[in-house]
Amino acid sequence: MPAPTPVPWQVAALPPDAVLVGHVHDAWGVRGWVRVHGVPQGGAALAHARRWFLTPPQEGPRARVFDAFAQPVQVQVRQLRRHGEAWVARLDGVDDRTVAESLRGAQVYVARADFPPTDDPDEFYWVDLIGLQVVNRAGLALGVVRELLSTGPHAVLCLEDTTTHPARQRLIPFVSAYVDRVDLAARRITVDWQPDYDD
Repeated sequence: MPAPTPVPWQVAALPPDAVLVGHVHDAWGVRGWVRVHGVPQGGAALAHARRWFLTPPQEGPRARVFDAFAQPVQVQVRQLRRHGEAWVARLDGVDDRTVAESLRGAQVYVARADFPPTDDPDEFYWVDLIGLQVVNRAGLALGVVRELLSTGPHAVLCLEDTTTHPARQRLIPFVSAYVDRVDLAARRITVDWQPDYDD
């Protein structure tokens, strides 16, 4: 029988709107802080949410804190601050470096409901764009957003057009020069783009 977890965390299934926002890179300092690397657009959620869900790493050794569980654990964030390109956090129940080190590689999820609201009506979380239908000004369907890529100055919509065989991939810069409107309610993005631009 595995030993019980040394920290008072609640075992909890991931919420249905859970979004991967980062992973625990390593311990930081000697008092139980951890260094967390965020995924693109994960920083706002990491900074705002005080409830994180941790799951074991997909690769490498399994963090010891998960030995007793087959489900994710829910943790409360006591303190959080920016540290260079990463974040450092103190989690409830983690008071020494040994426990912090045991979390190395754990993936960090936040419920989409816990994301902060965006200040700009033309600013969108990437997770909200996944699965949206993209059409051009003439109403021609160009594909569905499968992922977004960060190229530095701007993001790129990666579309999959399943009306062709094999399915066709399209890349459209997510900038105002090409994107006319994002309608989350209608799950549609309208763009100034022709299907032969990719040929």
